[in-house]
Order: sequence, then C-alpha cells, then structure tokens
Amino acid sequence: MNGADALISTFVANGVTACFANPGTSEMQFVAALDRNPQMRPVLCLFEGVATGAADGYGRIAGSPACTLLHLGPGYGNGLANLHNARRAFTPIVNVIGDHATYHRQYDAPLNSDIAAIVAPNSVWVRSAESPDEVAAVAAEAVAASYGPPGGPASLILPADSAWLETSGGPVIAQKPLRPAPADAAVEEAVRAIRAASKPVLLIGGHACSAEGLRQAARLSLAGVTVYADTFVARQSRGAGHYAPRRMQYFGEMALAELEGVDLMVFAGTTEPVAFFAYPNRPSVLVPDGAKTLSLAGRGEDAVAGLAALADALGAPREGPTQPLRKPDAAPSGKLSPQLAGLSFARHLPEGAIVCDDSVTSGGGIAAPAMTAAPHEVLALTGGAIGAGLPLAVGAAVAAPDRKVVSLNGDGAAMYTVQALWTIARENLDVCAIVFANNTYRILNIEMTRTGAGQAGPQAAKLLELGDPAIDWVSLAKGLGVPAVRCATAEAFDQAFAAAMANRGPMFIEAVI
Repeated sequence: MNGADALISTFVANGVTACFANPGTSEMQFVAALDRNPQMRPVLCLFEGVATGAADGYGRIAGSPACTLLHLGPGYGNGLANLHNARRAFTPIVNVIGDHATYHRQYDAPLNSDIAAIVAPNSVWVRSAESPDEVAAVAAEAVAASYGPPGGPASLILPADSAWLETSGGPVIAQKPLRPAPADAAVEEAVRAIRAASKPVLLIGGHACSAEGLRQAARLSLAGVTVYADTFVARQSRGAGHYAPRRMQYFGEMALAELEGVDLMVFAGTTEPVAFFAYPNRPSVLVPDGAKTLSLAGRGEDAVAGLAALADALGAPREGPTQPLRKPDAAPSGKLSPQLAGLSFARHLPEGAIVCDDSVTSGGGIAAPAMTAAPHEVLALTGGAIGAGLPLAVGAAVAAPDRKVVSLNGDGAAMYTVQALWTIARENLDVCAIVFANNTYRILNIEMTRTGAGQAGPQAAKLLELGDPAIDWVSLAKGLGVPAVRCATAEAFDQAFAAAMANRGPMFIEAVI
C-alpha cells in the first residue's frame, strides 16, 4: 500500500465514495490507486469549476462529502468560485490538491505556488500530508472537519512523494461531530421576546430549511410569528406538502419596506440579513431601525431542534400549514417567457425532483408556480458566484441517481461552466438542463441603474450584452454529447419539458426569452 492507497481506502471507509476530478501529473498515483479501490467512483470534469461545483451538489444532497482531485494551486484556482459557493452553503467537501514532491518544492518549478495560502480563505481546514505515514490520519481529520458543524470545504494537500511512497498504515475512521441543540436559555429568551413583541419575525436558513425544519417553522407561523427564509438557501424543500415561508427580498430597499414595523427578528440556522451589495445612501444591514435581534440557533447548532422547542414553548399547534398540490390544467401558449415556462415546470415536474437554480433574473417566473407543484427540493446559488447550476446538477445526480434533476440557468451563468454538459453526457446522468437565453447579463443592466451608474451607453453595453454573436446553445450542447432542442414558444417548451421529465437521461432545452 502506498500513500494514495491509504488516502482512498480511508475515504471509502468513511463513506466518501465519489471523486470529481481534473487531475495532472502530481496526482497520477491517486489516479492509479483508483483501479485498486473500485468502491470510489471517479467522475472526470473538463474544468475544475465543474468538479468543485459537482462536489457541492453531491454534498448538499448526500449530506456527506465527496472529494475533488485538483492539480496544484492553479487547478484549485480554477475551481475557487464554486468552492466559494460551497463555503457559503456549508457543504461538506474534501479537496485533494496535489503538490510537488516535498524535496522538489525548493526548486520553484513553474507550477509551484503557496497552496496552503491559496486555499485557506475558502477552506474550513487545511493541512498537508508531509509523509505517506501521515496520509490516512490526515484524510480522516479532513473528513471530520468537512462536517463542521456547520461544515464546509476541507483542503488536503498531497505531495507527490507522500502518494507514491509505501506505508504500512490502514484506513483511519473519522469521528463525525454532532450538532448540539441550542441552549435552553436561548429558547427561553426567544419565547419572552416573541411574547413581548408586537410584530415578530423568524428568519430561517441552512439546516432550518430542511423538510422537518419547515414543518416546525409552519407551527410557529400559527403562533403569531411571521416566518422568512434566507434569500438563497443551500437546500430547501418546496412544493405540495411543504410549508412555504416568505423569502427575504434580494433588493435591500424592498426587504426593508416589507419588514417595516417589525420590532423583533429571531434567527435560526442563519444570521442577520445584509444587502447583497452596497448602494449609495442605502443601508447594508436589513434589520428595521429599533428592531431587537436574537439568535435561537446558530449555523453550527441543531436549528430544527431549536424550532421545535420554541414551538412547544409557545404552545403552537402540532401541525402548521402546507402548500396544496395545484398544477396548471392547461398548457401555456404564446411567446415564451419565464412565467410561461414556470407553468410548464409546475405541470410536469415529477415528485422528488432536485432543482439546481442558477437562473438569475428568470428564476422568479419559475418559483411562483413551483410553490404548488409536486414536492421537490431546490439547491440555490448561495454565494452569488454564477456558474453553479450545471455543476450542482452533476453532483446531485451522482448522489441521487433515482431522482430527476433539473438545472435552471441564465445564459451568461451557463457559459461559465458549460463543460458540465460533457460530464452529464459521459456519465449518462438523469439531468434536464435548461438555459434561459435572453442574450444579455440582465441582472447587470438592472444593477447599473441601481448603483447610480446610469444607463448603459454604446461602450458600456459591450460589457453587458451577449447577442453579438448569439450563442448557438443547441449546437453547443449537442457538440458536448447532450440531446438538445430550442424553444421559442410556450407550446414548444411545454412539450419538450414534458418529454424530458417522462424519460431518463440527459436533455438540454434552450428557452428563448
């Protein structure tokens, strides 16, 4: 057994059985060891941002980490944006970053870099296995660290000689940490504050947005508390049978207008909301003036247990409201829009589907009718770094091969990680990828005005428009191995989406809006 064998066998012993990889020379021992450890599933990604985003999608659905295999500092750098999203989602991931052999670093070869410094900002844990005898223990430590709580990407640096040299050690089992329940004092304080408030709000996020968390939040909605969810949640149950909390508005001034008069904000599984960006003469913190704030359960605590304890203490009913199943009867017609696409989405989405949402400005048209669609889960863009939708779908489909996965993308966002379509085709994943093609960075056109920069003139428009030349999405998808269709009418989209939901395997739909 060499160090690479010790690494993979320790991963497998701890339930880490998927590896999203874009390897290089330094990682060849890991690659070779895969033949001796068939329990580990290797998934090749043609860009590191796909590998890291896929690991994010996998971890969100599996609740346990996958590993990535990245080539030195530049390889990690290519995957950084989706690791930023994963860190904001608190997703368990173990990054394996190959490094030069320990004795070779001193020569400063062209790919040499300070890997530990590069990976630190988006890692909850960083360590290099400096000898083969350290590898198994370090791997187990990385797995445990990825769980947190609240969890996140752990980065294990693997020098080439630590991988190729022999070791006698066997797999090491990680000690998985548990989420502690919130303190009784926190629950008691929240009870007192809610009873004293005239207009209390509960803001939930993260762990609190699971199906059971929403059930407990629904109870609280009948105890005089208005419930909001974070604007972007890592994994949230939605559709028939689930409680639908309000969603914090993306634009800060709209959020504050909606919260006017609120005198108490209680947080569970999240922290106080802030504006996505700073704007001239607008507040950064989205808490009404004079409102009291308190934390029921932090991100690292068992927010579901906290919500249940709070609901019991307030004497809330045992069950709260849930959404009915209400699908549109008639197929939509006319020129395609996000709203009409949303009607088809609600009509045909199967129960248990996973929706990976990176649709930016088109997402609202889907979300509203989806509230009463068949029960499903949504993985959102937690860190704001677009390009997550297609990679998230790769990982989610690997984690849950028996569930239909739908990836919703803006056209600008999809171009960041379009290589994911190749992996979807290669692995024959049950993914329907949808790109809303409006040939512009629509959100940037909106934000240009909101920041006070004014309307885009001819020169500025060159940085905001995507239509010259227009991207041929159907040819692009087919060239990467995925069957594809272009839909410009609601009738065509309804037919294509229905077929994609009724059949297994990859499918791509360009929705021209």
